Amino acid sequence: MRRTLKQTHQLLYKVGGNNSKLRDFLYEEQKGICAYTDTFLGRTDKKEIDHFNPSLKGTQEDGFNNYFLVKAQWNLEKSSKWEKFQPIMHPTDEQLESRILYLQGDYIVADENDISAINLYELLKIGDPDLADERKRYIQRKKNDIEMYGYTASEYFEILLMEDRNEVSHIRAIQEEFDITLSL
Repeated sequence: MRRTLKQTHQLLYKVGGNNSKLRDFLYEEQKGICAYTDTFLGRTDKKEIDHFNPSLKGTQEDGFNNYFLVKAQWNLEKSSKWEKFQPIMHPTDEQLESRILYLQGDYIVADENDISAINLYELLKIGDPDLADERKRYIQRKKNDIEMYGYTASEYFEILLMEDRNEVSHIRAIQEEFDITLSL
């Protein structure tokens, strides 16, 4: 997971209403990447607007900073456990990457006493073993491709982003493993 950068916007979620404009805006803002899994939101993925703090949904306090576009499975798994994981670090926290570290395919909480980072890590299943295994295999495939095609990592991912964005997932892992910054 990487920190989500939010724009200031006045779009509001309409409980029971049509939220396609908001969903489209979040998709663009997040560059087509799930805010929680850091994987591409493909055509066949069920995309949902998650209210990070679900207790704000439908209240005056709810707002754009609380909305994230995510894969439906993560939204489903998160929704019933919110109260159990308090206090919690927000996905826009400026120190997210220094509090939840990426190390060789895995994410770990940097400080075992950082309760709000631990709660985010556990609530969103950032350490999910299946997702970690998928991420490690993905990175290894990309390393093999780069070696086989003779590109630099920057060149390789730039080509992928131009030709087939679906092939680019695990953005933070790519940036940390290859020491590059992707221009999403």
